[in-house]
Amino acid sequence: MNPYSKNKQFWKVTLLIFATFITGASLIYTNFLVRNLSKSERTKAEVWAMSTKSIMTMPDVDDEFITFIYTVRDSLVTPAIITDQKDEIIFWRDLDSTKTNIKPTADTPSKLNYDPSYFKNELKKMKKSHPPIVLNLSNGEQWHVFYNDSMLLTQLRIFPYVQLSLIAVFLLIAYSVFSSIKKSEQNLVWVGMAKEAAHQLGTPISSLMGWLELLRMRLGDENDSTLLEMENDIKRLEIVADRFSKIGSKPSLQNYNVYQVIEAFIQYFEVRTSNKIKFILQGDKQIDAKLNVPLFDWIIENLLKNAVNAIGSEGKITVNISENIAKEEIFIDISDTGKGIPKSNFETVFQPGFTTRKRGWGLGLSLTKRMVDYHQGHIFVKESEIGKGTTFRIVLKSNLIYEPTKI
Repeated sequence: MNPYSKNKQFWKVTLLIFATFITGASLIYTNFLVRNLSKSERTKAEVWAMSTKSIMTMPDVDDEFITFIYTVRDSLVTPAIITDQKDEIIFWRDLDSTKTNIKPTADTPSKLNYDPSYFKNELKKMKKSHPPIVLNLSNGEQWHVFYNDSMLLTQLRIFPYVQLSLIAVFLLIAYSVFSSIKKSEQNLVWVGMAKEAAHQLGTPISSLMGWLELLRMRLGDENDSTLLEMENDIKRLEIVADRFSKIGSKPSLQNYNVYQVIEAFIQYFEVRTSNKIKFILQGDKQIDAKLNVPLFDWIIENLLKNAVNAIGSEGKITVNISENIAKEEIFIDISDTGKGIPKSNFETVFQPGFTTRKRGWGLGLSLTKRMVDYHQGHIFVKESEIGKGTTFRIVLKSNLIYEPTKI
């Protein structure tokens, strides 16, 4: 794992632990408040029940005491129902007014002035919510007082979840904004470094061209094989400088034969690689795609270099070109017989800084993905097996309607 990914993973775990701590602390404290408020509400419900019992069973007390009892009773703001031992409703408070004091109908006898089905449902909810408060009457009967949580207590129960949801949304938005800013800054650094590299390459390339002409004059042989290969390398350096100069600009895509473009690059690359590594190009030779050849060569070069490094001393690299006509997609599969990639790294290999080489920068595949994105395609590890090799797949659109974008 590269240092950048390791550091990023550390901070992700740290923030996750911190967020878990905050969430747990918030829920624990809220539950503490809910328990205390719930106890307080039950006490109020008991006082309300006792006061209601006093009003209904002691009619001969003086007016001042009755007024006091009514005041105590009406201080409760919790929905409640009092029933007898047969669950017949005796009294209620703070229920839906549209379901109480209704006109008698065939389904609601005249002795009832409430909606039975509504009260039945409410009573069922209250029984599940809290154990009843039992009132023992002087005649030996019992009343049962059922109640629901107040609106305040209900809101307090859900408050931490709402609060944490809002915090999570805020953090996601903040993370997206900062990631976007960071990515923009990275792009600016990348563009600046690329253009500076292209500028710095310009002078030595011009000098090398001059020295090459001088050697030709001294040797007097225009077709010397060594000089021709030197010229090819200088041209390659010009292409590399041109690639870097295009970073941050909008180079155009044109229609090219995919097989011919890849074949031309392999011919250049093969002579600069060990003769123990065999290159095989196969597939459809008639497929055309919209390409920027210098940048597309860069894609193929990075993938072939990775394949050569994975193989080591001896092996085979196969490039297969095919087309999915139904989906109008072009597939370019580059396979090697190298050491393979663990499945856990299939996505990680495209991250900047990821490398398995001691002296690698970890930018090759990241850059490759960027170039493929510019061609409005995508690249992924199609398959890989440790000790047997890896296949990368590039997918391009055969009917691409090109819209220039910066790279």
